[in-house]
Amino acid sequence: MKFIDSLKHIHIGIATTSGRAYFAFSQILKTLKLDYDSLLPEQISNYNGDLVLMTSSETPKDIKIQALYEDILDLEPTVIKGLIMQKLDIVHYSDELLIGIDPGKRIGLSIYYYGREIENSLHTSEEDLIFHLVRILAGLHAKKKIVKIGNGNMKLAKKIINLLNLKYCSDFELEFVNESKTTVKIKNHNQRGKRDMLSAKYISRCPPSGYVADLCNYGDAAQGNVHIEAYGSGLGQRRYPS
Repeated sequence: MKFIDSLKHIHIGIATTSGRAYFAFSQILKTLKLDYDSLLPEQISNYNGDLVLMTSSETPKDIKIQALYEDILDLEPTVIKGLIMQKLDIVHYSDELLIGIDPGKRIGLSIYYYGREIENSLHTSEEDLIFHLVRILAGLHAKKKIVKIGNGNMKLAKKIINLLNLKYCSDFELEFVNESKTTVKIKNHNQRGKRDMLSAKYISRCPPSGYVADLCNYGDAAQGNVHIEAYGSGLGQRRYPS
C-alpha cells in the first residue's frame, strides 16, 4: 500500500509513558512513513511541533497543541492520515472523499481526500477490498463521498459495487468511468501492479463515462444507498437513495 507524501513537513510527537501505546503509535507513523519525536507528557507544553499522539489519561489540562489519542489505533492508516490532515487543516478544494477503483485480477485503488491523494494501493481479493473500503468510508467524514469505478470489466465492477452496497449502510455516489481513456495515458507503464494503481488514479480524476451499463438491468447496486449517475446513449439517468 502506497501512501502519498502530503504530510512531509509536519512535525509529530509521541508523548506517552505507556510502552504499549508508544509502540502502537510509532508503528502507525512508520506505516505512513512519517518521522516523529519522542516526548514525555510533561514536555508537551514546550513542544514546537504540529501534533502529538498520546493517551487520553496523560493529557495535560492546559494542552494547546493539536492531539490525537489512543482511539485511533483501531483505524486504517489511511483514515488516520485523513484525521491528521483535518486536525492540521491541511485541506484543499471541496469537502469530498473520492475513491477510484480499477477492477481486474489485480484491483487498483486510489483515494483522494480534500483534493489530496492519500492512498494508492493494489488488492487481489474483492472481499479484502470491500472490507478496506467500508473502513475508509466509515472513518472519514465528508459532505460528499464518491466511488468511481472503471467500466472495462462490468461483471467484476457490478460484483464490487453490490458487495459494497451490502456492507456499507450509508449514502455514497457511484459513477462509472470509461477505462479506454485511461489506457492511453498509462500504456508505457508495464510494471506489475503499477498499471492498475495508475489506472485507479486516473479513474478517480476522470468524469463519468460516455457509455455505462444499462441501469435498468443493473440489479442490486441500483437500489438502496447508492446514487448512480449514467451518461451517454440517451440514458442521462440519476438514481438517488430511496
